[in-house]
Amino acid sequence: MNPVKPGETPRTPWIVGVSGASGTPYAAAVLRALLAAGESVDLVVSRASRLTLLDETGLSFRDAHWQDDLREWLSRGADGKPGTFEVDLAGVRHWSAGDLAAGPSSGSYRTKGMLIVPASTACVAGVALGLSKDLLQRAASVTLKERRTLVVSVRETPLNGQTLRHLVALDDLGASVVPASPGFYAGATHIQDLVDFVAGRVLDAAGVEHDLYRRWNGELGNGT
Repeated sequence: MNPVKPGETPRTPWIVGVSGASGTPYAAAVLRALLAAGESVDLVVSRASRLTLLDETGLSFRDAHWQDDLREWLSRGADGKPGTFEVDLAGVRHWSAGDLAAGPSSGSYRTKGMLIVPASTACVAGVALGLSKDLLQRAASVTLKERRTLVVSVRETPLNGQTLRHLVALDDLGASVVPASPGFYAGATHIQDLVDFVAGRVLDAAGVEHDLYRRWNGELGNGT
């Protein structure tokens, strides 16, 4: 359990925004690791990401049944196998992406920061330009204006000049840009290992402890 810092309440959550980019397993790995670390989570799943989730996993995400749908999603491994993980959703609060009166829409609502994983180029553009077309973008704008931690895990290739400029703008605003680019030096032998590497780097940028991947220790050959 991470300690409560000055100015935080016992439930000062991380906002996790899931946009419509491919890469829903990255979001699942981040969510599981946050909960395993004893962190509270406020979850915002965009409308576009629900289509991606359905396409990548065959699973629906419905506001009225979000707990059942989230539990089924997080229990699956990156290979889609059900029942791979056990999850406790006690620390999760869900906000509808269309709810612009939700807690995270206001700077007076205390959070530790926000992680957007995966982040589509449309999401990146919206946040960089300060748009608030939905709760995900509004929460990101609030996170920036309150000088809280914002981590953006962009998942797209190739990147055009416009998106690169948006990413530079986010960096200038204080966000951490963490591309969904898995590393292989940690000895990956399974798709889950590659997913966990990216999720781990997202959590590193947020300062959240985890054991998702083996860290580099300066010795060659330890990844084999």
